[in-house]
Order: sequence, then structure tokens, then C-alpha cells
Amino acid sequence: MNIGILGGGQLARMIALAGYPLAQHFTILDPGADAGAVGLGKHLHGAYDDMKLLGELAETADIVTYEFENVPADVAKFLSDHTCIYPPAKALEVSQDRLTEKNFFHQLDIPTAPFAPINSLEDLEKAMLEIGYPAIIKSRRLGYDGKGQVVLKSAEQLAYAWASMQDAPSIVEGFIPFQREVSIIAARRPGGEVAFYPLSENSHSGGILRVAECREVDPLQEAAESHVTRLLEALNYVGVITLELFDVNGQLLANEFAPRVHNSGHWTIEGAETSQFENHLRAILDLPLGSTQARGHTAMVNFIGGMPDTEQVLKIPHAHLHLYDKTARKGRKVAHATIRSDDAEQYKESLQQLIILAEASDDS
Repeated sequence: MNIGILGGGQLARMIALAGYPLAQHFTILDPGADAGAVGLGKHLHGAYDDMKLLGELAETADIVTYEFENVPADVAKFLSDHTCIYPPAKALEVSQDRLTEKNFFHQLDIPTAPFAPINSLEDLEKAMLEIGYPAIIKSRRLGYDGKGQVVLKSAEQLAYAWASMQDAPSIVEGFIPFQREVSIIAARRPGGEVAFYPLSENSHSGGILRVAECREVDPLQEAAESHVTRLLEALNYVGVITLELFDVNGQLLANEFAPRVHNSGHWTIEGAETSQFENHLRAILDLPLGSTQARGHTAMVNFIGGMPDTEQVLKIPHAHLHLYDKTARKGRKVAHATIRSDDAEQYKESLQQLIILAEASDDS
């Protein structure tokens, strides 16, 4: 079959690489001439809302998917009228607006931190009387990896924080002291079959994911599965989904969800029986889902802005390097590496070596 992908970055690249053993073919729409995935299929070079290219994609592809959630929702709707697109357009609509997303969580009885819509400085001043400090103001649309947001610690910051939003519709969220940030990744077929991966425990650097460790036996696994199941069913979802959560004294609060494969699941490439990328393809092709069982101790480490020498990474026991063929740039994910080992002590030692290398090479 021919699978269309909106977006040609590293996630599309890893989807295509997972599809090659299944004899799948790919058509990739991306405005970048040198996007990381374009060498793995036919490249439609142009804007995501280029109607001529969208028509060609709809005609060429048996199924269309996407690698990031900022694909215009009307593009997804157009494609759904002309071909099959998974995940569904509604998942894009909900996830693209943080206020809509938070309200959707509440409709499904999935708890979140307190929040309020913000459309003016007066709104922000009033909301902070209820929410209190610290808090964080975020643009409702766009923004990722810490972009488009300001941490609020006192009333003196409010005017500056609102000015930084440039009058864009925003949301303010209360900051809840949490013990951990975790995410759950799940895959769902059209008929409703679901597979859950073990929780990933995540740590960040400058708002960007640095380390995701698989927690194969986690006391909050069942609660996380319950939350994400509500999302899957309410959206009639097909494909891989990721729900990011805060662990607050054993209670899970939803942060946001991503209707796609996710950075915190990169450990699944070497660390699970079936990677998130293969299971995404299995799900949208309506094929039986593969086992999500972890293969020993496993984690992923991101390289952000710069890369150490390849040899330094590969000499670490049990390390697997994934280069994105991207030019180094401050704050940009340029590669990741995974560690997978049956030996717990060796795993910890190798993971620590990998983290040290990654931190030393940031923005180098």
C-alpha cells in the first residue's frame, strides 16, 4: 500500500523505516527540500495547504497519516473526504487548542491542573487571584518544547507575560508540585483493539525532553491506561496516541496528548517487542497489533542542538544511535540514542554515560 505522511521530519522518517519490512510505500508532503524523511518515499515539496499537492496526495495514497499535530485541521478534513486519514481529524482539532484540550479532559473526567482562558491582561490578573502562584501562561495554539510560554512567579510579571503572548488567545495553568512526569503510549485499531506500552518516566532540559525511561512495572500503569482509554474511545481513535501526565502523590493529572508517535516512545525501537512506529502502521492498516512488552531495561536520551562524535556514543555498551540528518541548531533535536540491556547495573552505567555525553554536546 501507499501511505501518505503529512510532515517529513524524524518521526516520519522512523515511521517509513518501520514500514519498509512490511513492504509499504510512502508519499511525504513537506515544505522542506531536505527534510529527514524525504529520501524514503516520493516527496511532494510544498505547503501543507497547497490544494494541488493535497489532491495529488489524496489520489496517490491509500491511507494518510501525520507526524505532528499542527497540520491544519481543515487539511485533515479535506483529505478525509477524499481518502482515509488516521488519526481522525477530530483528534487534531482537540489537541491543537490547549483550552479545548483541557475542557475535553474534564468532559471525560480526566483530572488536570487548574486552568483559565486568557484574552487580556485583565483576564490574567483576575485568573491569578483564583489560581495563585506559581503558574504558567501558554499560547492556546502552536508552541512546543517550552516555546510560547512564560512561568509566572509574582504579580509583577503579569504585564510582561501578557505582552510576550502578543495578544494571542492563551491559557494559564496552575503549577502543581509533582513527583514525576510520565507518559503512556497506546495504539488502537479501527475495530477497537488496543495495546498499551509501559509508562515512560520523562525528564526535561530547557523544556525539551532529555530522557525517557521505560517503567515496565509501575503502580500507576492501570490508572494511565484508564485515562488514555477514555480518550481513544471518545475520539474513535486509530493509530498511536500519547498522553502526558503528572504524578502528584500517586494521582495522575493530564498535561496534554499528542495524536501521533512520540519522542518519549523512542525507546520502543530497540526496547520493545514491537516499536511504536510499527504499531502505528499496524493500527492504521488494520493489522494485528504487536506485543508492547519491554525487552529488559531500556531508555532513550535526546541530543539537543549538537552531537558528540558518533564513535563516543557507539562505544557505550548496549547503545543504539539514531541520527536525524539535521543541521545542528540551538534547541533542536538532532538525534537520539537508546540503551537496552538485561543487566540492570550495566544499563544504569551505560545510561549515565549517555546522559553525560548528551549534556556535554548540547548546542555544541
